[in-house]
Amino acid sequence: MTRRGFLKALGLITPIVLFFGKIPKLLWAGKWEHSTKNFWKDKQFVQKNIDVSGYQSGTIKAKIDGNWQEFQIRKASEEFSKWNVERRLEFLEKIKEAMRTGKMPELGGPHSGAVATYGLGRLDSQFTINNAIKGIGLAPKDEHIDKAIVKLKETYENPMPEKMGVLKSFYEDPAFVDWRKQTSLELYATPEFETHTFLNAMENPVATIVFLDVPSFELRTIVRVVHPEDESALPSEKKLLEFVNLAHEYMHGKFTRYFPLLLFYIIEEFDNTPGSKRGIRSIPPLPTE
Repeated sequence: MTRRGFLKALGLITPIVLFFGKIPKLLWAGKWEHSTKNFWKDKQFVQKNIDVSGYQSGTIKAKIDGNWQEFQIRKASEEFSKWNVERRLEFLEKIKEAMRTGKMPELGGPHSGAVATYGLGRLDSQFTINNAIKGIGLAPKDEHIDKAIVKLKETYENPMPEKMGVLKSFYEDPAFVDWRKQTSLELYATPEFETHTFLNAMENPVATIVFLDVPSFELRTIVRVVHPEDESALPSEKKLLEFVNLAHEYMHGKFTRYFPLLLFYIIEEFDNTPGSKRGIRSIPPLPTE
């Protein structure tokens, strides 16, 4: 398979997912893909159940089950970060191999996280609990985001092997990643079609992320949903939104708009590896917990 052919095949993943994500809308014209609440105004939204005013001191407040609570943002364990980086580097090598052989790499590991939320739900279900596989990315530290954005823009048109080298340089730099966060994008939520994840996070901003791999880690997080036009977002959140959208386009091609950011602030971490850990908390509790 040629490089052009491989990139075409890789690019098929996103439109296929987009198509299947639109099936309910095609069948019911978006009638049921909403909740009893409206979070939109002029095609924008602001998440009002999170208070990030304590971010610089390492805390975050969230309204969960109707009650405001304060949480300490925690750094992921060394075991998690080591596994995460190693598997991401392996994935880049498998993409290179796929470019030569045409064999697509597996979709497990740290990139594909099962994100569970609950709280509001949609009119098409009696349940509010939801689980969705999402592409999970890393977040640069605040002081490195600007440089990372510039690097992605400067190399956007480069050949794919060179672009993967740029991503590799990010992963291999121990000072680059902010291990208090994980990132994703809300690709499908619009005023006409709202996802379960979006509605649950807007109502109840708590989410867990489980990764299909061994070792098996679970992150318990406060999930922030940031619209591209949200003026109330922190400067670091706005820059992360730009970085994550650019990184998405870096591998999948240009999109017509920037998508809302899903920003997961890590509060707890568990090691669910079968046999050895079986759900042991891998970030020790704080004395105040």
